[in-house]
Amino acid sequence: MERLDREGLVVRYRGKGTFPIASNENSPVEASISGVIENLIAMGLKTEVKVLDFGYVAASAEVALALGVEPGMQVQKAIRIRSHRGTPFSLLTTYVPEKIGRTFSENDMASRPLLLLLERAGAKVARAEQSITAKLATPNQSGLLNMEPGDALLCIRRTVLDENDQPVEYIEGFYCPDTYEHQMSLGRKTYNNKRVWDA
Repeated sequence: MERLDREGLVVRYRGKGTFPIASNENSPVEASISGVIENLIAMGLKTEVKVLDFGYVAASAEVALALGVEPGMQVQKAIRIRSHRGTPFSLLTTYVPEKIGRTFSENDMASRPLLLLLERAGAKVARAEQSITAKLATPNQSGLLNMEPGDALLCIRRTVLDENDQPVEYIEGFYCPDTYEHQMSLGRKTYNNKRVWDA
């Protein structure tokens, strides 16, 4: 144990015990605010995915608002687990308009990034709007992500839009905070005669 401690492979907490330190091989998967679309595609190409559910459902009010469709309209829904070097780090639920969804299969989603499938369907993806907040893992989420119920998760909700500002995808993703890193590049600009930070 002393040797493991010296080599930085474990950490000791008085009264709690000795715990392993995560290997650098499972370093955070990075995504940048700048060039977000390109980074999302790159992340899809260097991680593994397992499709848990794939089908068509009636759009809820939240999904309908995000996709710009009427509540109750058919949309494609898929649930996937994404892993990096065998370690699951995100649970993703995606929704796309039915017309786009009919152009690819469950097998396609298991082998290609969704953004590439959207573009193959003719959608010219231009930008994304997203929010990030913290949530507590449910028993189902924790089981899929190898966590404990109540552990902290990053919740990312993202709407992807095409060149005409039409939504082509809505995603709700839950990420393990120790394996996901979100970076932003900030610059200074003048706004209302004041110097402020701008992403």
